Amino acid sequence: MSEQMMPANGSFCWNELSTTDDGAAIKFYTELLGWEVKESAAAAACEGSEAPPMVYNEIVVAGRHVGGIFKMGPEFGQTPSHWMAYVAVDDVDARAAQVAELGGKVCVPPTDIPNTGRFSVITDPTGATISLITLKGANS
Repeated sequence: MSEQMMPANGSFCWNELSTTDDGAAIKFYTELLGWEVKESAAAAACEGSEAPPMVYNEIVVAGRHVGGIFKMGPEFGQTPSHWMAYVAVDDVDARAAQVAELGGKVCVPPTDIPNTGRFSVITDPTGATISLITLKGANS
């Protein structure tokens, strides 16, 4: 998430496509929607992950970085391609700690993303999945 301003707590701030074929997805969305896609210089695995570094492509619309596209590795198993929305929170660890008491589940515990921040994937009581993120180094 380059050139990211600190979004308001609770606001949607990023959309990410995890896909089995990043080339096909990039071709589809650039032709369909006119998106510009730029390979990120910070393409790396999450800290503590055994997965190899990945190529991360940022979606740029009207000069603004709004999301990303990456090819899923073997650690995703048979998970189908999917979009994930990210919501900005002031403290991802504190919000993740609240999830169970509110009837949800933490799917991915708070995890550092080098040069970006810290995220967690959760499901709400109805089974809907979303990611929470605290960006670091962003301008208020």
